[in-house]
Amino acid sequence: MKVLITGANGLIGRSLCTGLEESGCSLIRTVRHACTHGKYAVGHIDGGTDWGKPLSEAPNVVVHLAAHVHGMQEAEDDAAVLYRQVNTEGTLNLARQCAAGGVRRFVFLSTVKVLGEGREEPYHANDPAIPIGPYAISKWEAEQGLQEIAEHTGMEVVILRPPLVYGPGARANFLRMMRTIDKGIPLPFGAIQNRRSLLYVDNLVDAIRVCLNHPAATGKTYLVSDVDDVSTPELIRRMASALGRPARLLPVPCRWMRFVGQLLGKQAVVNRLLDSLTVDSQPIREELNWSPPYSMQTGLVATAEWYRKVKADHATRT
Repeated sequence: MKVLITGANGLIGRSLCTGLEESGCSLIRTVRHACTHGKYAVGHIDGGTDWGKPLSEAPNVVVHLAAHVHGMQEAEDDAAVLYRQVNTEGTLNLARQCAAGGVRRFVFLSTVKVLGEGREEPYHANDPAIPIGPYAISKWEAEQGLQEIAEHTGMEVVILRPPLVYGPGARANFLRMMRTIDKGIPLPFGAIQNRRSLLYVDNLVDAIRVCLNHPAATGKTYLVSDVDDVSTPELIRRMASALGRPARLLPVPCRWMRFVGQLLGKQAVVNRLLDSLTVDSQPIREELNWSPPYSMQTGLVATAEWYRKVKADHATRT
């Protein structure tokens, strides 16, 4: 099987390339900017990107991982424009070129956030979409456009909606949390009683691998997770165990944290720590006979090992 992967240099892309090569797949790697040998640089991704060169290698399947996520120094208005350009228009432009080029199947990495956030009961793939914020909206619009392209062209589309993905190379909030735990800083999350689904990157890679050619996956949308939902304090305890550090948790009332979050303009960040977000992954497990090959603790240990190595390398350089 010949597989074209967009976003091959990202957290998921690097692991996916390794996993598929080990499975015997022939890979076509694409990245946005200057690249090493064996990768296509396609530049900025939007409705006008030319995918002709990588598609000229005639892939059977395309796995579209490349997306725009909000940058720390990025204004909200600028981010909203880029979400639509990259995540919606860029995805549909690629899909149309894939269909015209004879690609059999298009696997799209979306997000559980198209269904909403902060619900106590698990989300199901067939729940009504209630995307909150421009990122989730851009992914939902891409999903709808892909379904239309599939209907008109016959190209098979498979959509995966993961929750938070972690693993070696993780950035943003997950990495900040790991650094805080490693430093032994007390965290005010001991009183939280929520449930969160997460997904170890190598479990996602395995799910994508199954979706490349399983006949039952055609036209389906799946939620996928580690099948091991945890509360925020339990996640911190597991991360601390993986790092060989104590979990320092203070039982601060949740209403206090929400109040402080409002004062500081960090309400969305606080809500993600306090609220529940779980997914029902039973359909992919039953229909594709898939189960996550790695436990959450295995994933956290691998992430902690990567973190320690990066920390040691940084210390050596400085």
